[in-house]
Amino acid sequence: MTFGIYETAGLAVILAVLAGIRLMSSVERAALGNRLGALSMLAAIALVLWHNGIVDARALYIAMAIGTLIGAIMAFRVTMIRMPQMVALLNGLGGGASLLVALSVILESHDIMVMPARITGQLALVIGALTLSGSLVAAGKLQGLLPQRPVHNRGAGVLSLLFLASIGALAVFATLADGRTAAIASFVVLALALGFGAHFTLPIGGADMPVAISLLNSYSGLAASICGFAVGDILLVSIGAVVGAAGLILTRIMCRAMNRSLIDVLTGSTGRAGGSAPPARPADAAPAAPHTAREMDPASILASASSVVIIPGYGMALAQAQTQVRALYDLLESRGANVRFAIHPVAGRMPGHMNVLLAEVDIPYERLVDMDTINPDFPATDAALIVGACDVVNPAANSAEGTPIYGMPVLRAEDAHSIIVCNMDRKPGYSGVENTLYGKDNVCFMEGNAAETLEGLIARIKSGAGGTAVS
Repeated sequence: MTFGIYETAGLAVILAVLAGIRLMSSVERAALGNRLGALSMLAAIALVLWHNGIVDARALYIAMAIGTLIGAIMAFRVTMIRMPQMVALLNGLGGGASLLVALSVILESHDIMVMPARITGQLALVIGALTLSGSLVAAGKLQGLLPQRPVHNRGAGVLSLLFLASIGALAVFATLADGRTAAIASFVVLALALGFGAHFTLPIGGADMPVAISLLNSYSGLAASICGFAVGDILLVSIGAVVGAAGLILTRIMCRAMNRSLIDVLTGSTGRAGGSAPPARPADAAPAAPHTAREMDPASILASASSVVIIPGYGMALAQAQTQVRALYDLLESRGANVRFAIHPVAGRMPGHMNVLLAEVDIPYERLVDMDTINPDFPATDAALIVGACDVVNPAANSAEGTPIYGMPVLRAEDAHSIIVCNMDRKPGYSGVENTLYGKDNVCFMEGNAAETLEGLIARIKSGAGGTAVS
């Protein structure tokens, strides 16, 4: 292959995509990385159109303009609380685009001499369809249109094997067949792959959605890469492979953060006998003697604290309490406290969910601290404030063998001198495991909408009022 203008420009675009992904790994440079990634995709589209001589297709440009308008409207109207649904939907649209390209290749590839295109077309068709329907189910779960708990059906394993066997056999048949027979078989493969995508995603519970979204993102990239082979475009192959690899790496990171295998996540496993042992507590991280927070007022605890760690969770997103969190941060900082935010890798419903919400209210990037860095600091922390988090701070992860969270690394809020919990109620999180933190003597529990309880805390700190202890 001659390395000409198209290949050189394509390499530049691929390097720009990689640079964008690299920038997005840093909180303070994530916005720049996102813009660079978007511009890289625009450049890739323009490059492909130029290379293939598609410069006067008016209908194509109209469709692109409509898509751009829809995307802009969605970006402006979708709130941060619905961002996970948005990401899941975009993953699905990526799979859907690959599905359509693959289908067009299959329907046009009647000549036996283009067998490689027919094989890759079938693969892209299956993965694209699986990504589309799986992402729609994930978005439905996140939106509350479908049950967020794992949906288990009798014989699910057998049904999965039947799906895979049928899809594989029919895909091979469609690849070898010609004409109308191949087309009909391909549409049957499409229908089965769509059904398998839904079947594949339904057992995944709401707590595992960060992993599901990462995996589906990987599938969308993989489908695009295989489409690149089908249509003979090296740029699509390369960019799709980058997206697929990035999604797989992120999936691996999410699974490690939960100390669960990918199989456990995909099957909606609710317990593992003899699961992985929890990580050992460092020798120098023994908790300090706790205050008796039940006998104290949470406003007084925060007002007198010199070091505070705020732990956000999905409940903060549901209550849209990030504005109140920012106001409390400003207030405590103005009183001389050192305030930081402890970010668990799987807090929320997508990777980086808490980072996005806190960035929305301009929390300084350097105040967002990952779990491994901040855990050793909890014993020296005066007050840990939990805002809508449950499983990610549940000490039962260290002892409750056979439960979904056993062995999952958690934020060690229990080691702080005093803990204030602003959660809607005392019910278990998505894992269904009771949070043993709530029963400790140094915990103040403030039930109710996090935005409202934080507003009350802020007002009482400003007024300098003590008050009745909250248990």
